[in-house]
Amino acid sequence: MNQPVTTFAELGLPQSQLDNLTRMGYDSMTAIQQQALPATLAGQDIVAQAKTGSGKTAAFALPLLEKINPRFFGVQALVLCPTRELSTQVAEEIRKLARYRNNIKVVVLCGGVAIGPQIGSLAHGAHIVVGTPGRIKDHLRKETLRIDQLNTLVLDEADRMLDMGFNEDIHDIAAHTPEDRQTLLFSATYPDNIAQLSQQLQRNPLTVKVESVHQNNIIDQQFIVCGRGETDSALLRTIAHFGIQHAVIFCNTKQACDDVSALLRDSGFRALALHGDLEQRDRDQVYVQFKQNSAHFLVATDVAARGLDVEDLPAVINYELPRDLDVYMHRIGRTGRAGKEGLALSITTDKETHKQESLAKQQGRAIPLIALDELSRVQPSIDAPEYVTLCLAAGRKDKLRPGDILGALTSPGGVTGKDIGKIDVLTTVAYVAVVREHAKQALQHLQQTRIKGRAVKVRRV
Repeated sequence: MNQPVTTFAELGLPQSQLDNLTRMGYDSMTAIQQQALPATLAGQDIVAQAKTGSGKTAAFALPLLEKINPRFFGVQALVLCPTRELSTQVAEEIRKLARYRNNIKVVVLCGGVAIGPQIGSLAHGAHIVVGTPGRIKDHLRKETLRIDQLNTLVLDEADRMLDMGFNEDIHDIAAHTPEDRQTLLFSATYPDNIAQLSQQLQRNPLTVKVESVHQNNIIDQQFIVCGRGETDSALLRTIAHFGIQHAVIFCNTKQACDDVSALLRDSGFRALALHGDLEQRDRDQVYVQFKQNSAHFLVATDVAARGLDVEDLPAVINYELPRDLDVYMHRIGRTGRAGKEGLALSITTDKETHKQESLAKQQGRAIPLIALDELSRVQPSIDAPEYVTLCLAAGRKDKLRPGDILGALTSPGGVTGKDIGKIDVLTTVAYVAVVREHAKQALQHLQQTRIKGRAVKVRRV
């Protein structure tokens, strides 16, 4: 196990899984996968410091899938996540990784949605459960979930769960599991409370640390310095000066999210706010629209954006610098992924010199300062988002699959495949992105077309 592993083929995985990994585009192993998989597949506990986008899901999903007995419909693996968004993403990835085996059932258990359908789903059995600590505890209390036959317990983004006050819940949940389980702990940061959690829940864990998933030279970082009352003006001028049409904008409070998204909409942009006060279905819809490129900007708080994973995100803008230096690194790490260049712009006041210097010192490099007067005063050029998102009133519980939606859209009288973007099928609804100029035609066609033999309500969001 001391020999470095560089390919999935060296791990002793079945050929059917190796073929599945190739189809999924897993051509090479990430650093976290190279370091963690030999140990996790051997059954060892690990505590791994790795950020979103590092490939950590496969690092815990591959070993837990290998231990699943598909003929036993008890819960054999539990993955705890801090938010519903991350839980949904993790479950989707596990389902894809499980395609090499038949009849592996993955159930998501999160708050913010009715518990009744979850109880019904669990009654039919589940091999793997992914969910948030609060809702998992609800099911344990109601005795609608049993985890006493568990093989693997995964704590994903454990630092954020502790930040959100889930420490006691995590311990209560772990108490319902067998003592000889395998426990895999993943955390973006490694504060003292993570070390304590590991000590309490794990047995001789291997410690794995992966350097930040983004390299400083791939992300162009710049500070825009303005006076205290000039942040709104600085934001609009920053967007215009750098020609930004698609970005996540981070704020420290929910109120700032609402204010900034309103400012951007008033300026002609399609901007969506994402924070904890939104109903869960609204949060899903906001996140999907941005991911499907039918909105210019997503204005988010750190907690709401946790687990946010958008492919090819060109830019991140900090409307205000975070209070925690590690949070800054986590924010900007959402751009410049997979070897692509990214842009991270931070609006900061002339009173925040200490923060600017601390961030530069943390990275061992100078971060350029641009005075507000140096930015051009031209009005931002606004191109309409490339796609429009359509919402269908059916989802996974209706056995709806992306292929069903694609087939309906491209049936005679519909649109062509190249006019269709991302398709996201959630539990009770589905979303599909359609090129803007063909969105009206696609909407009318879906309204007149039966999907899986039945009429499905469709609307534009």
